[in-house]
Amino acid sequence: QVQLVESGGGLVQAGGSLRLSCAASGRTFSANRMGWFRQAPGKEREFVAAIGWSGEITRYADSVKGRFFISRGSAKNTLYLQINSLKPEDTAIYYCAADPLGGVRVSEYAYWGQGTQVTVSS
Repeated sequence: QVQLVESGGGLVQAGGSLRLSCAASGRTFSANRMGWFRQAPGKEREFVAAIGWSGEITRYADSVKGRFFISRGSAKNTLYLQINSLKPEDTAIYYCAADPLGGVRVSEYAYWGQGTQVTVSS
C-alpha cells in the first residue's frame, strides 16, 4: 500500500505563492502515477495536475496552467506542487493521490492523502 501526507498549505494573499509537498511511503510508490486534486467548500473534488512515473510527463487543468507546476523529488518519494499567482478561487483543500494508472479523474486513484488547506485572501 501507499501512504501519502500533504503539507505546505496556509493562508496567503492573492498573488502570492505556495509550495505544497506530499511525502509518500510504500513499496509501490515509485511505480505510481501521481496527481494533485482540490476540493473547495460545497464543490466536487477536481483535478489539478498529474505526473508520470518518470516525472517528465505532466498534465494540468486549464484553470491552473501557467501558474501551478507539479514535480517529483529525485528519489520519487516526494511530490510537489508549486503554486504561483494565487487567486481567491484557488482556495480549497489540496490532496495528493497515487495510482499505477491514474489520470485526471478522482475515480482513477486508489491512494489519497488527508489534504492540506490553502486559503487565498483577496
